[in-house]
Amino acid sequence: MIELENVCTADEIDALKKLISRGEYADGGKTAGRAARQVKLNEQLQTGGVLATVRSSVQRALDRHPLYKAYAQPKSTIRLLVSRYAAGSAYGPHVDEPVMGGKRVDLSFTLFLSEPNSYEGGALRLLEPSGVVEVKLPVGHAVLYSTDAVHEVAEVRSGERLAIVGWIRSLIRQPQQREILFELDVATRSVFEANGKTPLYDTLAKTRANLMRMWAED
Repeated sequence: MIELENVCTADEIDALKKLISRGEYADGGKTAGRAARQVKLNEQLQTGGVLATVRSSVQRALDRHPLYKAYAQPKSTIRLLVSRYAAGSAYGPHVDEPVMGGKRVDLSFTLFLSEPNSYEGGALRLLEPSGVVEVKLPVGHAVLYSTDAVHEVAEVRSGERLAIVGWIRSLIRQPQQREILFELDVATRSVFEANGKTPLYDTLAKTRANLMRMWAED
């Protein structure tokens, strides 16, 4: 899991909210798998022109975020949804579908559109072997995590939780390999910022590039 700060500017968030307010919502269970449908209680923006514009705006914001590219190694965004949780809404424990539209999905993300103090409950909860990780981020921030993680959205006790969720196919299938490339990217940037283009920088950059060639899938 990695947090992406300030994916969207305040102006972009305002524009997204205005777009979303013009759309119509439907039962979110319609887009869930057979088992997940039994624990999903929320609303989702219906497909159409509004959702297509939202997707384009969010994609541009993600693409310019350096941590997103370095961590996800994105090939394509497979699907994007706008989810709304009113008081009493929740999404119980589930695992996202591994294949959407005939394409493998590797990573999931949630982009928060509601300030944390504007609603009670509603945290994204990742149910990991080491324990539960709760995520409730400021407006414009996002969290990126492996699609194979069991997770849930806790019941919203009051207020409204608005978020954009999406699924990504990565150029790098294996999460351990993505982690290695991400750490090499961080190390390479740190060496360059500290000392410029040195032989050590060149070696790190070469190693990362060669691992990308070995592991990347078309």
